[in-house]
Amino acid sequence: MHHHAALVGVALLNNLASGFSSPTTISLPTQMAFKRVGDSSSINNTFLLQTQQQQKGTMFPMTPAAHQQFPLAVRGGALGASTTIGSSSSNNGGSVETDLNLSVGNVLASFWGASGVAYILIKAIRRVLPIALEPFSKADGIIPLTNFQLISYILTCLFFAYAEGYKGFQLKFSPLVVARSFTLKPKSSPIHHLLLAPLYSMGLFHATKKRMIVSWCVTIGVATIVAAVKRMPYPWRNIVDAGVVVGLSWGTISILGGYFISLLTAIAPIGVDPAMPERKE
Repeated sequence: MHHHAALVGVALLNNLASGFSSPTTISLPTQMAFKRVGDSSSINNTFLLQTQQQQKGTMFPMTPAAHQQFPLAVRGGALGASTTIGSSSSNNGGSVETDLNLSVGNVLASFWGASGVAYILIKAIRRVLPIALEPFSKADGIIPLTNFQLISYILTCLFFAYAEGYKGFQLKFSPLVVARSFTLKPKSSPIHHLLLAPLYSMGLFHATKKRMIVSWCVTIGVATIVAAVKRMPYPWRNIVDAGVVVGLSWGTISILGGYFISLLTAIAPIGVDPAMPERKE
């Protein structure tokens, strides 16, 4: 109902805009054929109209069928446009399918999956952020950054924003998380998929073999890098942690933003393979 109302509103706006911005395309004749129920005079009117048109040299027989095939565009409304919109909406009607079943249970399950991953990232950001900001604090014993170190700090943040935030999260990992989160369904998904929805959404289990290998390698690789960064001296550890904060923040925003866009549009991320394993028959 709301969908039809929206299309009607668009049609009305289109009619008004086209009506007041375009002149009359075909002048109205003095006598028109208006067919009423039970009135046979419409035939005579139509014949009279055809005679007048032929006398004027207009080779356009105005039959009732012609009225239907060639609607008049007059000031105050573009009849053709409204007919096109109306037929489009009536043909599609309620058959405009969305690829997401947004029942309450499905939404809660998907939200737990996507927001759980975002929560993991936020916790990591909260742990690393104080270290990243340490060079700018006024605490005693903190050595300010040199110009070279400050430039390195900025370039590291820009590099992580592009490589980790944009290329890694926004283009690859975040759409995967959102797409997999919407495959969770309380009525059909196993209970451990629902309980471990964040890990499921990350593709750490119940995914294609390639996806699980990539997910686990990335997880182990990140843990290894974190352990190595902790051994770096000041201020290089702080500089790298600053880049990590930027990348993780970008990733968190892209996951939550992508999720709510899919939730509001009822459309899963387009062109994203959720990497579901093949069903064994």
